[in-house]
Amino acid sequence: MKAITMFYLETCGYCDKARRALEELYAENPVYKQVPLTMIEESREPALADTYDYYAVPSFFDGKTKLFEAHLFMSYEDIRDEVKKVLDYAMV
Repeated sequence: MKAITMFYLETCGYCDKARRALEELYAENPVYKQVPLTMIEESREPALADTYDYYAVPSFFDGKTKLFEAHLFMSYEDIRDEVKKVLDYAMV
């Protein structure tokens, strides 16, 4: 199982959608809870965030490999689909 890092901001609506998607996906498939997920609030750890290649949050990584980065106008469903892809990727 791969360890995943998620960068987010407390005040980000897209990040709220990603966190809500995680909770829904965990409820639907409790095995997803086994994925090691480190959530980093970007404004609290800017030096660490600067070492990763992304422009928007939420962003998910396997090591330094970007798996998903949100973009403007993403719907909840699109974000949920991408978060599910990240969890499925981590399970392999």
